[in-house]
Amino acid sequence: MTAELTPIKTAAETGLAEAFIELRSRLANGVVAARREAAFRRFETQGLPHRRVEEWKYTDLRALMRDAKPLAGVPDAAAKARAKSAGSMFAAVGARRIVFVDGAVVPELSDLAALERGLKISSLADALSRGLPDVVARLGTAGPAEGDVAYALNTAFMGDGAVVEVGAGAEIARPLHLVFVYGSQRAAAVFSRSLVVIEAGASLTLIESHEGPDGVDYQVNTALDLIISEHARFSRTKVNAEGSAALHLATLSATIGANANVSDFAFLTGGQVVRNQLFVQCAGVGTTLNLGGASLLKGTQHGDTALLVDHTAGGCQGRELFKSVLDGASRGVFQGKIIVRPGAQKTDARMMTRSLLLSEGAEADNKPELEIFADDVQCGHGATSSALDDNLKFYLMARGIPERNAETLLIQSFVGEAIETIAHEGVRDALTAATLHWLAGRQ
Repeated sequence: MTAELTPIKTAAETGLAEAFIELRSRLANGVVAARREAAFRRFETQGLPHRRVEEWKYTDLRALMRDAKPLAGVPDAAAKARAKSAGSMFAAVGARRIVFVDGAVVPELSDLAALERGLKISSLADALSRGLPDVVARLGTAGPAEGDVAYALNTAFMGDGAVVEVGAGAEIARPLHLVFVYGSQRAAAVFSRSLVVIEAGASLTLIESHEGPDGVDYQVNTALDLIISEHARFSRTKVNAEGSAALHLATLSATIGANANVSDFAFLTGGQVVRNQLFVQCAGVGTTLNLGGASLLKGTQHGDTALLVDHTAGGCQGRELFKSVLDGASRGVFQGKIIVRPGAQKTDARMMTRSLLLSEGAEADNKPELEIFADDVQCGHGATSSALDDNLKFYLMARGIPERNAETLLIQSFVGEAIETIAHEGVRDALTAATLHWLAGRQ
């Protein structure tokens, strides 16, 4: 006789179920409601991921997420006031700002006037409420992140976000900055979802920043669906400067067409528990893909980067470089997988992750993987973990540079190799300044 075991739900799982029942009662029936329902059933079947789930082996969300915060309400005047200076690190870039506070777009803080020819920006919440077929059809359908639990939760609870469309052949010279701010002083949960569509031959530079107050254990689950057509060019820089007690889950689900040029860079300094996950499908021949990131962690911060690049078409080039600087008792995780399908001949893919440990209590867990089903490819991966080079530090100190300054120069150089892969000079300068600010705060 075989007994059927029913897993005991955690407080967070129970809270999420109750929140979904309450949310469902306020939503009209339709395609979007059915998609939310299906996504939540997927989560309900699997539960929060834990260490026995290979993709979440080093980030046991079932243990780390103790409870589920109530859904954030409409931001008040005080929360909006706190958001006025958000994203100021990119002030010199001159980007067009679209501001979201507690998950809701704030038009009075956003620059929505005089959009460039070929550029359309709208609210996802508005599109969902109106059931706009173009947005609904493109949102999370058969994307590479479809089976992920965190992404499923985002689909079930998705609130507001940006819908950005760049028409065929349009070259948007001015960067677009999506500013996500948690403005409340009370803990709540935010589920933001954005959709970016770049048509054939178009180009866009996107900046995405997330920040909030220290000491408030709010929760953020954010997702971006990205659809890139043939011969398009797209660059995104994502900055995480969340509050010191925040939980931040972020998912990028990207499908890339033929002969496109796509780059993505994630810069992490904030949050208590952070997971950035990227699911990228190179679906067209001749794509050039550059993915990178830099994590600067201290205290007991936990930062996880999970990467899946799926080459389904041949002749693509991929470069992935991720670096982590770990101080105190922080933990850095990198799990990266490159898949080359049988028909993806002539693929050239390289992945590297490097960790710099500044203390005895820091921990780095790196697991790069390759799955190759084609025989005419060039693929490689690597991972390193090390402390500061004593010989290099001695070399600098022997030339009159104080020990602390010598360490700063070496760390800046380590991180700078990754930051230099960003094409936009103003964005590079902003991240270099943010790195120096973090280094100045080391105890």
